[in-house]
Amino acid sequence: MHQRTWWKDGTVYQVWPASYKDSNGDGIGDIQGIISTLDYLKDLGVDILWVSPMYDSPQTDMGYDISNYEDIYPKYGSLADAEALIKGCHDRGMRIIFDLVINHTSDQHAWFKHSRSSKDNPKRDWYIWRPAKYDKDGNRKPPNNWRAHFGGSAWEWDERSQEYFLHLFCPEQPDLNWENPITRDAVYASAVKFWLDKGVDGFRIDTVNMYSKGTTLPDAPIVDPSAELQFGPHLFCNGPRMHEFLRELYEKVLRHYDCMTVGELPHTPDAPSVLRYISAKDPMLNMVFQFDIVDLGQGSDYKFETVPYPLTTLKATIARLQTLITGTDAWTTAFLENHDQARSISRFASDTPKNRVRSGKLLAMLLATLTGTLYMYQGQEIGMINVPPHWQADDFKDIEAINYLSLVRARSHNSPTALAAAIDGIRAVGRDNARTPVQWDSSPHAGFSTVEPWMRVHDDYPSINVADQVVDPNSILQFWKRILRMRKDHRDCFIYGDFEMFDPTDEHTLTFSKTWEGERLLVCLNFSADKRSVFVPDGWGAEREWEVLMENGEDGNEERGWLKGWEGRIYRVR
Repeated sequence: MHQRTWWKDGTVYQVWPASYKDSNGDGIGDIQGIISTLDYLKDLGVDILWVSPMYDSPQTDMGYDISNYEDIYPKYGSLADAEALIKGCHDRGMRIIFDLVINHTSDQHAWFKHSRSSKDNPKRDWYIWRPAKYDKDGNRKPPNNWRAHFGGSAWEWDERSQEYFLHLFCPEQPDLNWENPITRDAVYASAVKFWLDKGVDGFRIDTVNMYSKGTTLPDAPIVDPSAELQFGPHLFCNGPRMHEFLRELYEKVLRHYDCMTVGELPHTPDAPSVLRYISAKDPMLNMVFQFDIVDLGQGSDYKFETVPYPLTTLKATIARLQTLITGTDAWTTAFLENHDQARSISRFASDTPKNRVRSGKLLAMLLATLTGTLYMYQGQEIGMINVPPHWQADDFKDIEAINYLSLVRARSHNSPTALAAAIDGIRAVGRDNARTPVQWDSSPHAGFSTVEPWMRVHDDYPSINVADQVVDPNSILQFWKRILRMRKDHRDCFIYGDFEMFDPTDEHTLTFSKTWEGERLLVCLNFSADKRSVFVPDGWGAEREWEVLMENGEDGNEERGWLKGWEGRIYRVR
């Protein structure tokens, strides 16, 4: 039996500050904007607020390049504002967690400025430096063939000190050297303990399995023979000392606080490896984000080279993740959106005007009934969708998308066909889909700001916004409020219950049960536009009493055993 605690029972809501709410009319979201909505979030049913990086930063990667862990990006506010946000959450009985980005810093962090100043600086080995290699013609080459996540070499040449430094992401995000114990202690003090002492209740930990890369840093295998650089995540994820480092972080800092941790765990497909990070008897992390669901449809080498997949693949993925912790002392997460993912209605259901509302409610029923801690992302509660088809390359702001477009232009010699395919891929799975400003009302700029925002507002804000949905009892927002209350009312079954997928080969419907001791729930969801019959297993059929707990049909005309297009129901079965 899983031990009950606040970070298991709670609903987490992620805020990405730049696009959440602007309070001072500069076109950029800020901390006071977040504070102004705390009552809205509390009323929604949020228990834990997760705030993406607000630290001081040059903003090369929207705050994931941190120049000072102990201060706030001025456009977001001040340290006093952050303290007021923490207090505002606690005053309302909510918890708050921050993003913890400690695989790398900004190249403008004081630590890196010292490190790159000379080879004999005491902080030189706080980062990962290597000498150049040279080919047979004497041309300088990086230490290995690793491709960075956002394209280009993972190594940047430093002219002053005549060596390369490693950056798994942007060149402006040099990787910290976790092999150095002095570096680790400095990270723990500045990035972790500093904020826990200010009352933060935990962290979402960025790239939590990339700190240990070994010391040899060999070439990645050739996956793309046409390219000099190769993507080899197995060489920098889950390295030889990864668990040692996380145990140390827990022992030195985390265990002394009533705090939660959720780690971002990419490129870790096998269950035993995942479970090692989240076992209660060997404390490292409380839970992790696995990306098996949100990675569906992405290309294997370049994610924007999207591929189709059937509903059966989604069903099998959900079942695998839901049964991961069965019979263990581990815990898990349930999410469909975050700041790095496209909008779930567009990806997994139908975002057409006819089907969007029903689809949003369908996905709410799916997510709210899954075992694990529930995570929501800003705008998900009102059914925000992907950017529209007419948006072009100049509308995208994300460095990952911009770099990919540059790569496609170079490799295709500016082929219009290749460029169009790249833009289609970005529209489908790009991060900018999640980063359009939150649509608060139908006034200019969607009520996000009084001036033109830093990023274009989605064109549909007059019809999709918070203000309209607050007063509409049939809106997606009101549906989320009801189902989050239901999740708490039935927490044994919804949050902790055993999961079983039914009829895994059906290509149109998704049906599963949640059971806890004597309580039995049946979740029936139609992932198609047509009316479908629902498979009912033995022991759940006509001889049982079915009570509808929740449904997304607008007409209230339930037909047991059948679902209309994008319709779903949650039954209590006796």
